[in-house]
Amino acid sequence: MRDTAMLAIDEKTATDDYHELTRLIERLHRRFLDVLRTELNLMDITDINAVQALLLANIGDEEINVRELMSRGYYQGSNASYNLKKLVEMGYLIQEKSERDRRATMIRLSEKGLELVSKMAQSEVKQSELLSRSNPSPDIEATRKSLRQIERIWTDYIQYGAQ
Repeated sequence: MRDTAMLAIDEKTATDDYHELTRLIERLHRRFLDVLRTELNLMDITDINAVQALLLANIGDEEINVRELMSRGYYQGSNASYNLKKLVEMGYLIQEKSERDRRATMIRLSEKGLELVSKMAQSEVKQSELLSRSNPSPDIEATRKSLRQIERIWTDYIQYGAQ
């Protein structure tokens, strides 16, 4: 009887921990967008938003198929399409039909986009320095490994279902 009660407590604790973890991931993502928004404001960039800036950073110096960008799991279709259109209009992205497959649309950063991503990289250096100087300093390597493991578990769940 005692073992069953302890197991129920352990399961509740694990469920509570999972619930808190998923909410924390969601809040951290929103907070990260707030950090990007603050950096854009400090750079006097007002023509794009934080989500669009993050999209540019995820493209980086690649020339990528729009479908590939979405298949990486970063963006939903209509959301990505809207933001890509706005980034092209604002001069941050260049969008062209693929020479190999005329049905595919390829995107890459313009000079303006590359310049912004470079500034954002400098901001990341600043943020990483602030993080490393915090007391106590978080174990970034362990955190990264844990988040990768969660990502792998969730990806397997999506692809193969509960096992």
